[in-house]
Order: sequence, then C-alpha cells, then structure tokens
Amino acid sequence: MNNLGFSEEQRDCLQEIINVAMGLASDKLARFLNTFVHLQVPSIALVGAMHIPAEFENRYQDAEAALVSQGFFGNEGVRGEAIVLYKMENAHKISALLGYEPGDVSEIEMLTDISSILTTTFLNGLASQIENSLSYSAPRILSSRHGNVADVLKNTSFHWEHALKVDISYQLIDHSFNCDMILLIPGEAVTNIKHILDRILEAY
Repeated sequence: MNNLGFSEEQRDCLQEIINVAMGLASDKLARFLNTFVHLQVPSIALVGAMHIPAEFENRYQDAEAALVSQGFFGNEGVRGEAIVLYKMENAHKISALLGYEPGDVSEIEMLTDISSILTTTFLNGLASQIENSLSYSAPRILSSRHGNVADVLKNTSFHWEHALKVDISYQLIDHSFNCDMILLIPGEAVTNIKHILDRILEAY
C-alpha cells in the first residue's frame, strides 16, 4: 500500500480537483432544488477496502438506509465506483422537492434521479479537469430495511484490496437533508491517476 502514497504536490493537486468537482455537483443540486447546499472538506485517504463498510455503520446506525452504486471507467486506466448513501427518510424528503407526488415513480426511479444529480456532475467535473472521458455502468440500488448498512455495503465492489477513498458530505440546510458520496478508486487505478497528476503539475 505504501507505493500508492501521494507526494505532497500530488495530494494538493488531487484535493483541488476534487474540490472543484464537488463544487460543481453541489451548485447543480442547489440550483435544481432552489436551496443552499453546505459542504464539508472532503476526506481523502488510502484505505483497506474491506474496512470501509464499518466506517459508515455507526453513521447510519438504526436507520433505514439506501445507496446507489455506479461504476465508472475512462482513458489511461482510470476507473472506480461512486456511491451515494443516505437515510431513506431523507430520500423521501428530496422526492417531494423534485416534484414527485406519492405513487408517481417507483422507489428505484426516485433514488436513481437523486443520485445521478450528484454522481454524474461530480465525475464529469473531475474528468474535465484531468482531460479524460468517463463511461458509466448502470446504477445499482441497494437498501437496508433493518439499518444494517455495513452488510449492504459489503455487497458492492469492496473486493479490492486497497482503494483511494474520497468521502464527501452534502447537507441541505433548509430541508434537513444530508447524504454521503463515496468515491472509490482501486489500487491499480491510483497509480494511473498519479501519472495524470504528474502531467498536470508539469504543465504548471
């Protein structure tokens, strides 16, 4: 795992790229819902992928939770998975803000609409900055009716040994809504991203 580490310059560059992409996603969500989106500084870390589910278990303990998982892949070996994770009670709040009436759409359609606003805008913003082009797999919907988020997360692509994890929290102040977006990039793709960061740094 040590050979996956970033230099200080690489980490600063990656942080700035993520900040810009995160800002684009939050701005689109804010405009779409006509509200203010509060952002926290994103967490970036190289982690053992098998430990990720436990990190979110306490955050969503005793809550009915759901997640939308979507794989992505691009040029130069860039690939990973983006996950939007939130409490179901929050999802229902946002469905009302989106203008849905009860029975208008299925739960799956609602969750996909909500997550796509954040996921695709963030990833497209990231790809634009590194001069890449991303393709996406079909989103997968996983939910926990009993609050066991760790078990739900284990059903995603956490079979990677190590991963670069970007943890972003979005909060809509006016509507008491918050969700987490987790970006996971497997170890072999991290090396490719380091090469891209070096190229960006050399250009400046």
